[in-house]
Parts: sequence; structure tokens; C-alpha cells
Amino acid sequence: MATLSDIVAYCDARTRRIGFRDFPGANNGLQFENSGEVRKIAAAVDASSLVFEEAARRGIDLLLVHHGMFWHAQHPVTGSIYRKFKTLLDADLAVYSSHLPLDAHREIGNNAILARELGVNILDWGLEYEGNTFAAICEGMPRETLRAKLKALFPKSFKAIEFGSETPGKIALLCGSGNTAVPALNSLGCDTLVCGELKQEYFTAAQEGGFNLYPCGHYATEKFGVCALAAEVAEKFSLPWEFIETECPL
Repeated sequence: MATLSDIVAYCDARTRRIGFRDFPGANNGLQFENSGEVRKIAAAVDASSLVFEEAARRGIDLLLVHHGMFWHAQHPVTGSIYRKFKTLLDADLAVYSSHLPLDAHREIGNNAILARELGVNILDWGLEYEGNTFAAICEGMPRETLRAKLKALFPKSFKAIEFGSETPGKIALLCGSGNTAVPALNSLGCDTLVCGELKQEYFTAAQEGGFNLYPCGHYATEKFGVCALAAEVAEKFSLPWEFIETECPL
């Protein structure tokens, strides 16, 4: 049997949580504790009521998530917030969140794993936020090949906006929101971006700037990191783990 404190210490060290500057309100780390024992863990993208209820049904003791519970000012614990807390308390379920650390990580981060899934080497990293870089700048491949690989990886959420080169020399990867990446593509030396989601205005930006943009779903592109972390925790502490799917189409 593993202890919650040992697993949290491992996750904090593995994700470099201490000192990592995230968006205000992210609150990376242990967000909700249990009685201290962990026999079974799960990974999920979002800390939602649906995920909590399913984790409780499956007998999960610790849930590792990418999008955590707290992003805004503290609200009264009423309504849906109360129900979420009650689900966690009744199930003795702990929640650990890792947001930007699991985007920037060079081994188990979303962008690093996506590069491996696409079979491309990472040449550099760009798009800095608070001292960390997040976008993986990768070697290029024919646009037709990239499109086929992305369709295979993200069959339900893949979209193609193609006004750039048919043989891009470099490809930028930014799982989750790609909105900060499009204005920076030229400075990154890329005309091709694979990301999770984009604002509608970037269709016009792609036409006018000569870009290939591939939004593949915010949710779908951010499964990689939290699953990799859960798999490592499971192996280190000899625990079973599973992924809780919500079929989010966005």
C-alpha cells in the first residue's frame, strides 16, 4: 500500500512543481487530500463532477488531473461545488493537479509525447511564459503525411486549415490552446502548427499569413501528460491505474 504523502512528493519532484510559475489560480499539486492511503489511481483531463463520480464508482483513491479544481476566487461551498466536495469526501478520494508543468515537461509533457507519437525530433522549444518554454519546434514532414498521422491520432477532433507549405521545414506543437502560438509562428520559424483549439479569427490569419493550422481538440491533445504521470506513479508504487474518459469533443 502506498501513502498519499509519498506519491505527492514524487509527483511534485517529477513535474518540478515547486517554483514553477503557472497561470493564477492553477494551484498545482495536491488539491484535495484523503485519509492518506492509496490503493488505486486514475488519470483524467478535467476535475469535473462527472469524473469525480466515475472515480468514486471505480474505487479510486487518488485522481491525477491536468485541469484542476480551482481557477477563480473562492466561492461559497454550495450547489455544484458542494456536491463535488461531498463526492470526494464520501469516496475518500484525493485529487492532484498538474497544469503547465505537464505541458512544458521534456519527457512526460503533452507536447513532448505528441512529438514522439508523430515520430518527429524536437529541434528547439519556444513560447516562453514565466521563464518556461512550451511549444515544441520539430522537424518537418510532408503536409499530407502530417495530416494522415493527426487523423489517426485524433479521429474525432482533428481539423485541417491548410494555407502554408506542402512540405513544411519545421512544425510547432502546442497542445491545448494554440491561440498564443499563431501570432508567433513567423518568429518561431514555422508556418505549421498542431494544437488543441483556436479562435475563429485564426482561419483568416492562416489565409493571410500562409499557415497550416491543425486544431485537434483541447481535451484530446491533453490526455498524454497526465496518463504518462499516472503510469509512472503506478509503476513506482506498484499500483493499478486507469484513465477516466469523458468523451469531451472540444
